[in-house]
Amino acid sequence: MILHGKTNNNKQRFFCRFCNKSFVWQSKLNKISNEKHWFYLWVKEAFSLRQLSYISRHSPSKLKRIKNYWLKQTPPEYVFYSRCKHVLLDGTYFHKTGCIICLMDVSSRDVIATIYVNKENYKNVFPWLKTLKEKGLNPTHIVVDGERSVMRALKDTWPNIVIQRCLYHIQHEGMRWLRTYPKTTAGRELRLLLRTLCAIRIIKERDQFIDTFSLWLKTHRDFIKTLPLSDIALKDLKRTTVLIKNALPDMFHYLKEPGLPSTTNLIEGLYSRLKADYSRHRGLTEQNKRQYLKWYCYLSNKDLKTNHCG
Repeated sequence: MILHGKTNNNKQRFFCRFCNKSFVWQSKLNKISNEKHWFYLWVKEAFSLRQLSYISRHSPSKLKRIKNYWLKQTPPEYVFYSRCKHVLLDGTYFHKTGCIICLMDVSSRDVIATIYVNKENYKNVFPWLKTLKEKGLNPTHIVVDGERSVMRALKDTWPNIVIQRCLYHIQHEGMRWLRTYPKTTAGRELRLLLRTLCAIRIIKERDQFIDTFSLWLKTHRDFIKTLPLSDIALKDLKRTTVLIKNALPDMFHYLKEPGLPSTTNLIEGLYSRLKADYSRHRGLTEQNKRQYLKWYCYLSNKDLKTNHCG
């Protein structure tokens, strides 16, 4: 007769009453699952190896080997591209040495694709988008921050796609150029108008914004043309005017498309957490940094919160 003994992590101890010998049966699947869990905690919860060593009772050197093993692996590829109709695209830089660009599905809030490049431009983005299109990605609407080269790459990839400009980027950029205390009456009036942009929720408010901006432009057009370019603050008033005029056709698609956000805040929130957690793992090599960023985005998907590495 064999009696089952206590369980210790992935090991199970057995005792034979006839030969008075005990033996241990070890499950490899449990071992792999535990190692995935430690890697998940290192990536997503920003645990240090010392903290993981205390929790897992493994040595720091063993945990380092586990970490390095998974960093050499590539996260599984997203397979539900055809389901993604509304997506967000945005990039963020890491100490000006590189930029990670993410595509996020709005409905599931899953990061469906990432790329790490030296710069967010047409040359780097277009081949990436073309590859995703070949894999089945065909969104109808996309929200972007307004980078011209990226919007051109999107139109060249999907000619019929509707581009929604991020209202927060327009508001933030415009108010930054206008300064906290604009020098001119025109600047003060335009700043007050920009403050209402992100609060627009209905067609009536949109029409009121457009009518107010048109009236402001009609009133101050001649004055703006005469502004000297030598004064940076006045030059930036012109830049803000051009920014709003160019963005106006793509600012309010979300009002007619249910479920389409008006900003890229979903990705911005992810980037905020990513940079905070990444700062706790300073010292990664360039290759490991790229892998860490990919794994972080992959493990951020909600359907993986319990399955960890899949």
